[in-house]
This record gives sequence, C-alpha cells and structure tokens, in this order.
Amino acid sequence: METRSSGSARKRVLFTAMEPSGDAHAAPVIAQLRAEFPDIEPVAYGGPRMEAAGATMLGRTADDGVMGLAGFTKIASVRAFHNRVVEWVDSNPVAVHMPVDSPSANYPLCARLKPKGVKVVNLVAPQLWAWAPWRIGKVRRLSDALLCLLPFEEEWFRSRGVVAKFVGHPVLSTPLDEAKLADEASHLPSGAPRILLLPGSRSSEVRRNAKLLADAFTIIRTSMPKATALVVGSNESNANLFRDLLGGTLPYGVHRNVGGIDAGVAWCDLAIAVSGTVSLDCARQAKPVIGVYRTSAIEAWGAKLILNAPHLLLPNIIAGRRIVPEFVPYAGGAAPIGLAALELLNNGVRMQRTRDELKSVAASFGTRDSARIGAAVVARAARGERLDNAMLDSVVDSCGG
Repeated sequence: METRSSGSARKRVLFTAMEPSGDAHAAPVIAQLRAEFPDIEPVAYGGPRMEAAGATMLGRTADDGVMGLAGFTKIASVRAFHNRVVEWVDSNPVAVHMPVDSPSANYPLCARLKPKGVKVVNLVAPQLWAWAPWRIGKVRRLSDALLCLLPFEEEWFRSRGVVAKFVGHPVLSTPLDEAKLADEASHLPSGAPRILLLPGSRSSEVRRNAKLLADAFTIIRTSMPKATALVVGSNESNANLFRDLLGGTLPYGVHRNVGGIDAGVAWCDLAIAVSGTVSLDCARQAKPVIGVYRTSAIEAWGAKLILNAPHLLLPNIIAGRRIVPEFVPYAGGAAPIGLAALELLNNGVRMQRTRDELKSVAASFGTRDSARIGAAVVARAARGERLDNAMLDSVVDSCGG
C-alpha cells in the first residue's frame, strides 16, 4: 500500500470523539496513520487513548462521556464546543473530519465543517436501523462515507444511497494472547461459578447500574454459595464509584479490579454487563453474557415507542435472534436478572449452546482490520481521492479484507 506523501504539505485529519468508547475506536486508526502515513497529521478532540496513539490533542472530550449525550443536553454547551472547533479549523485547514459515533454531538459539527470543503468520514455508523430510519437523508447530506462496524450495516446504508463499507470491529481485529490471558486470569479470585460484573465505561452508567449488578450477584450467591464475582472498573474512579454507591463496602464474594477486561472475561463463567461494545469482548471469548441497562420507567416506556430493532444487545443484533438474555432498557429490579443467570448456570447444555452461538457471532466479523482500513480511507480521502463505494471496496481488498 502506498505510504509516501503525494505532496510536501501534511494533510490534517480531525477526529472528534465524545465518549470513552469513541476514544477506544479512534485510537487504533490514529496509531495506524502515524505508523503508515507520514503525510497525514491526526489532530483530535477525544480521550487518553487517542492521545497515547499519537494524535495532537486539541481538547479532552471523551474521558468520561462528559461531552456525550449527558454533556450535550444544553444547547449552549453544544454551540460553544462547535464554535471552538470551527474557529480552530478556520485557522488550521482540515482535509478530513472523522467523527466517531455520538451522532447527536457530531452531526451538527459535520453540518458546519462540510460547507468549508472538509470531507466527512464517519467511524461508526449511526444506528438508524434501530431507531430513526427517517433520518437517512441527513446522513446522505452530511456524510461522505460511513465506516461501519457491524456486518449488516454496509448493505443497509448502501441500499439507501449512502456510501458505506463494513470495515471490521476494533474489538475483534486484534488476536488475543491466550497464554497471557490465562496467566492473568490465574491470579484472579477463586470460586465457582465466577461472575464478571461490568458496570460500564462512563460514571453515569456506573451510577445507574451498580446496585442492580450487585443485587443480581447476591441472588446468584444465595443459590450458589461458592459463587464469586469480579467487578472490573474502566478506570480507578469508576471502580471506586461502584464501591461507594454500595455504601463503601462491596458485598460478600465481590472483588474489584481496574482495567483488564479481557482477563476478566477469560476468568469468568458468565458476565453481567452494561450494554455496549463490551458484549463483543464476551462474544470473542465465547463467554455467556447478560446485557443490562438501567433506566427510569418513563425512559423505558419511551424507548419502546422509538426503537425499531427487536434486539438491542450487540450479540443478539448480529445473530438476528435472542441468543443471550438482555434487559435493555430496563426499569425493573434485580430478581429477573439473577434468575436469568441461574437458568444459564444450572443448564450445561444451554451454556454450551450459548458459547457456540457466540463463537458464530464473533466469526461473522471475519478478519478485517478496522484500524488499517480506516487509516487508508482517510489518508486517500485527505489526498483528494473520490469517496465512493468503489474506492472503499478497493481499500478493503488492498488491506486483505
């Protein structure tokens, strides 16, 4: 693949990520750009992973989702952020804008940058197929190309006139070091069954779901006294918050760790996880998972009116059927979650069938390297190549996809 500059001036690619998940998705693309395309300069509003990958940081917006849905509830905050970005771009020309997920925050920014001649390549397609298919016209107008992380999205968007390509998923692109994970898992708590509790990457998710997860484990332990649980916080602050929300003391049998989700998944028999990309971490290792997302009763009722998709947890969405339990969105108590866990744990045949189905979900993503493909697309777009489906197809082919 071509890596030499086609001109003397470096081309800027602006990344905007508003959530920890967006920070994680963008970082590998930035690292690939730095390694393979010296004529491209990645600059970013985002989080620590993007900074570590080598982006020139213009602001921190993704450390804890503070610039995401919750942070952008005030119109004044939205406009102030967008004004800062536009002012910077006016003085520092940008060839490509790569907004990462968070459509409610990113699309209004696209609307202001695109008229300036900035090409827009979205990393993570908006989930219009789940909740807002009527907004497809806005996507056609404001996006030059969508890099889709879910296998079925390419056809969904292309059939509606959007330039789009399935590029793989960063969670599934990098092979696991199974020997290393086994060693790390061997140092985690003993007990059986082993339950992994994943309360989310944002503090708002931890606040909503900590007690629900802890209570669900207590139900499991009541029937299985030797059960042990491991809470994996996305950072030290969220790990401490989980404990503090339970009165400063973790329930008996619950242990705490910071980071190391892959080792936790390798260790566990079953995960109870706040809905999100982490369910694919479980699918990659074929570990049964129960998805939860605590909301108010009003929010849960509203979601039923808005959401079109029959499933909301990623493994179920990819499979096209319910292969693992999901409580998303959910306004009830812990009892149904605990009982769903016990039904799995007490049924060896069902556990094995679930593991087999999760293997199939992971396999459906193939071996596409989302970082390599994403970097190649934005580099070629920054150099002036036309963004169309043929170009995206050729990039994937050249990257071995």
